[in-house]
Amino acid sequence: MNLLTGQFQNTLDEKGRISLPARMRSELSGTDLVVTQGIDKCLWLFPPLFWQEFSEKVMASTSLFQAKSRLVQRRILAPAQEVEIDRLGRISIPQSLREWAGLTRECVILGITKYIEIWDSQEYRHYMDENEKEFLSATEQLGGLTL
Repeated sequence: MNLLTGQFQNTLDEKGRISLPARMRSELSGTDLVVTQGIDKCLWLFPPLFWQEFSEKVMASTSLFQAKSRLVQRRILAPAQEVEIDRLGRISIPQSLREWAGLTRECVILGITKYIEIWDSQEYRHYMDENEKEFLSATEQLGGLTL
């Protein structure tokens, strides 16, 4: 798999399906993805092999005997569902995940190297506006990064 990158606008249809951009689909190997709740008010989509690696790392770094660990497991791992990219390039997002992320009609799809995020367009604009100062501060911390 090559790097998944790009920002795209797309529409969620009345059946809860959204088309993944052709450029993004061409970077995926296979037709399955795992979708789950993200940290922010978005959905995360992982190719199955990356999901397996990610979920194993989460389980290895959490404990059933710690409340915060169980919360992370319940919030990220438990809602995960496998979805298939159909012949038209669409995925059907489960209703519970659509509702959790507040997806309405207009959505933003982000490729973030090894995973994909799906946001409600309005929620994404709000998130970006609210976090602009935090972003500028975070970039300052990358001062030692060289190209």
